[in-house]
Amino acid sequence: MRFATKLMGAAVALSMGMAVSGTAQAQTFVNVLTGGTSGVYYPLGVALSQIYGKSIAGSKTSVQATKASVENLNLLEAGKGEIGFTLGDALSQAWTGVADAGYAKPLQKLRGVAGIYPNYIQIIAANSSGIKSLADLKGKRISVGAPKSGTELNARAILAAAGLTYADFAKVEYLAFGESVDLMKNRQLDATLQSAGLGVASIKDLATSVDITVVPVPAEVVAKIGDAAYQPSLIPAGTYKGQDAPMPTAAINNFLVTHSGVSDDVAYGMTKNLFENLDGMVSAHAAAKDIKLEKALAGMPVPLHPGAEKYYREKGLVK
Repeated sequence: MRFATKLMGAAVALSMGMAVSGTAQAQTFVNVLTGGTSGVYYPLGVALSQIYGKSIAGSKTSVQATKASVENLNLLEAGKGEIGFTLGDALSQAWTGVADAGYAKPLQKLRGVAGIYPNYIQIIAANSSGIKSLADLKGKRISVGAPKSGTELNARAILAAAGLTYADFAKVEYLAFGESVDLMKNRQLDATLQSAGLGVASIKDLATSVDITVVPVPAEVVAKIGDAAYQPSLIPAGTYKGQDAPMPTAAINNFLVTHSGVSDDVAYGMTKNLFENLDGMVSAHAAAKDIKLEKALAGMPVPLHPGAEKYYREKGLVK
């Protein structure tokens, strides 16, 4: 009898162990691909990861700092992440496979989750450089973002529309936001172009150490880009220390993207829990105030993931 009891106990323990093992194997991994730690994508990605960790059953979440848009999209295509942030122009170029933008072939596994908030092209110069306009950038030292990042693609477009090429500068650096700011503080750069949400930490940091000028990008220059992803906009007065007037610039929408290998249930959960926890996103960065459900599908350049589409059907955005 005692032997039978022990045997039954061993069987129960074994079955419990198998159940635990099965649960572990069924765990859902959600890796959020962001950008540099001094940008806007990163704090929003951390918030998103925390939201998913609490709301998607059985999930194990992580956050990966990257070079942002182009790297994120290539990682998603390779299945090395479940959701990532990207600029709209980088996303449309990835879908069609623009080699010069960093895509060796069309990234056809990409699937849309949501349009989120706009990036603003923010060209910041040290007051001591004398730069007041785009034309004044000629012959100066500038950082244009990491090579073939979304920011650098934006830099190419804006500068070309203004009649400038990289050959027109005394020096061109391909650096992340924080590194660019460090060089400006040390007077090794005259200007930095950063494509980010308003109030990005890197520029706020710079403005506390150096007197800055926000360089205007006039609407006529934006129009010359010839890409509907770029729209004229304004950086409001007071966004940064020493910026007393609103400045015209270009804005480009950001998107959250996944890939076709992510299950419908997980993609549904990622979409639903983004919009049901926007307070947590806004707490991470004020740029998230612009994330609106009614704007989620505007300008989406890739097919929606079926899981995301299910959520939008429930909300009446997809018929």
